[in-house]
Amino acid sequence: MSSVQQQASGLAWQEVWGGFKQLLPISMFVIVFGVAFGLAAAQTGLDGASILLMSSLVFAGASQFAALDLWGQQVPLVPLVVTVFAINARHLLMGATLYPWLRELPLAKRYGVMLVVSDANWAMSMQAFNSGKSGLGLLLGGGLALWSTWALGSWLGLYFGSAIHDPVSLGLDMVMGCFLLAMVVGGQKNLRMLVIWTVAALSSLLAYLYLPDNSHVVAGALAGGVLGAVWMEKKHEH
Repeated sequence: MSSVQQQASGLAWQEVWGGFKQLLPISMFVIVFGVAFGLAAAQTGLDGASILLMSSLVFAGASQFAALDLWGQQVPLVPLVVTVFAINARHLLMGATLYPWLRELPLAKRYGVMLVVSDANWAMSMQAFNSGKSGLGLLLGGGLALWSTWALGSWLGLYFGSAIHDPVSLGLDMVMGCFLLAMVVGGQKNLRMLVIWTVAALSSLLAYLYLPDNSHVVAGALAGGVLGAVWMEKKHEH
């Protein structure tokens, strides 16, 4: 059995619960942004049920805020779809990097896990995978922690949102970025990863300078994802 198969076989309740508890501290910051979203959504005229349904089913903070900017009497459907896709294009790269481990799971479990994949639990699970450990508990359990606190924050925002109407002014917008940077620095270090991250960063920078708004997210994710898929890492049998 390969190391990938051994890691994938470890999706047990104990690991999921452990991943939930491990991501719960960083999830506390997600509540703050959920509060801000709940307040902003209520101010656009959305009712409480629609706000909670959006946060529960979409679970993508940045694209949800972007959707609010386009919300009105007549919603421009095509620009809305393009904007949401551009913001979430990084999930193409996430899916490509997770595939070697998720492909060992049954189809229902595989896509069930992907429903709650976000930046933080993806970064921590990849760090575990690259260290030879099972990261599926972190991926699913951590995702559930982030999802539940985002939904809770959105609900709180309907009633107490005025208390934290601008998380950026408190510097809270930097928390997740610093967390992800720490994961990258502490992750796997080899020529392959260096080249992939460099190509993704340069592609994103060039798109930011010369292409339309938000296209840099798509360009960086596609460039890094395609290179990662073509330049496969060698796996060793145990």
